[in-house]
Amino acid sequence: MKLADDIPLSENSNIEAKKEQKIEFPDSPLFRVWGKDLKKEQQIAAQELFLKYGYNVYLSDRLPLERSLKDTRVPRCLEKRYPHDLPTLSVILIFFNEATSIILRAITSIINRTPSHLLKEIILVDDFSTNEELKEPLDEHIKNYNVLHPGLLKIVRHQKRKGLTTARISGWNASSADVVVILDAHIEVNLEWAEPILSRIKEDRTVIISPVFDNIRFDDFELVRYTEAADGFDWALWCLYEAIPEDWYALKDETAPIRSPSVMGILAANRKFLGEIGVLDGGMHIYGGENVELGIRAWQCGGKVEVLPCSRVAHLERAHKPYLLDLSLAMKQNALRVAEVWMDEYKYMVYYAWNVPIENPGINYGDVSSRKKLREKLNCKSFDWYIKNVYPNLVLQTAIVGYGTIKNELSEDICIDQGPVPGNTPIMYSCHGYSPQHMFYLSTGELYVGGLRSRRNTVDRCMTDSGERELPIIEQCNEAIAKELNMHWDFKQGSSIINRKTKRCLEIVKEQESPYYRLVMQNCTGQKWIIQHTVKNWGKKETKG
Repeated sequence: MKLADDIPLSENSNIEAKKEQKIEFPDSPLFRVWGKDLKKEQQIAAQELFLKYGYNVYLSDRLPLERSLKDTRVPRCLEKRYPHDLPTLSVILIFFNEATSIILRAITSIINRTPSHLLKEIILVDDFSTNEELKEPLDEHIKNYNVLHPGLLKIVRHQKRKGLTTARISGWNASSADVVVILDAHIEVNLEWAEPILSRIKEDRTVIISPVFDNIRFDDFELVRYTEAADGFDWALWCLYEAIPEDWYALKDETAPIRSPSVMGILAANRKFLGEIGVLDGGMHIYGGENVELGIRAWQCGGKVEVLPCSRVAHLERAHKPYLLDLSLAMKQNALRVAEVWMDEYKYMVYYAWNVPIENPGINYGDVSSRKKLREKLNCKSFDWYIKNVYPNLVLQTAIVGYGTIKNELSEDICIDQGPVPGNTPIMYSCHGYSPQHMFYLSTGELYVGGLRSRRNTVDRCMTDSGERELPIIEQCNEAIAKELNMHWDFKQGSSIINRKTKRCLEIVKEQESPYYRLVMQNCTGQKWIIQHTVKNWGKKETKG
């Protein structure tokens, strides 16, 4: 393979070794493995592209569009045979300011690794990209593909930025095959990726499919195999990997579908069935939560979600997202939207996890009336049913009465903070309101520190008092119970925090000749604490009529 300017792909290149160059950007993640032989001007060009895109476009532009990928399937997948007569397929690729070579490599991999009699169309959805190369030059590439594959490629262009969810809906609206697969444009499909999907959906039109992600490294574009897993989420509705259910192992068939509570992001579905259950929620903003919403809705409304071990899609993971530096607001809005429509009495867990007040949260999650009508029309099951039958690993905390940051009246610009991790000593720190300062006080007396436990296989951390040490101690709550540590506190809004066993108070003191406060356990002096949010009437003073 001839590379432009004879530039090696990596330090392991089989091209004759050149003298190693000085790394101009030693702190850049791009040059930790890759680029040791690049000249100064080449490094500068590569770094500029990396900052713009979040992955190594300099290398991507020099790799062939048609490249081989190692087969990451388990051996038994290679033995499976699929019928010739399968549903037709529309592949939807979503992009916003993606590098052209990335998009073209995705298209090439789909054409090369999908049976031509099944691949009806590839639909590109441009969510109002501003890069000039994605306008007329991309149209020219599409024409060239269509010369070889008449009518295969289509493009849908938004006239303003609408976000990932709406872009996916636009792709679905433009599709016409029996099955739709909705992918990011920064992917490469692997060998025989489509046949397992089409075969399974032919068996059951109500199943939503997740292929198994593998990882294309952002710097050197090497493929890293990921282990099969189910897709889940925490109470903030961030998606995460879950352990495979035990009943899957009992089948003794590593090619069998894996029952999954949610969808990780890329998905396949019967096109008509996806429409029947509401496609995706167009009220979702920009990015985040739409995959969790679809997973919950599919299960509650007569469908199911599965991961297929024999369908592998390689996904290019960015080192950073240059187009939206802070996803938290969009994710918060979307999470509350999901909670209000689908989660019934469990919705408060999402409010706790995002540290927003239950009443008047100040977050505009939009009009959800049409989604509630959809739920009623489809006669969908409750979220309690979903927890018990689909995702029993989720933990409901019913005893929380106060949550958020905790401040002392002596200094209201500092908050209790979990302190360094690893470590078990809480500190006082300037209030920033992020997870290390999220506290949860329970009616049973526990005081959780630093984030909310979402799943049974995770552990809360509890504030304890040894009764001897000057400093309070954070222990894993299960360990605190086993060791019979002093982990229960009496606390009312605007009052002292007193350990029930030791009778000592959690207070703050100044070091001699220092303006800074530190957190201590000591005999009570009457210091008062305020927790940011309260649940229902806890902490409110009674008024006489």
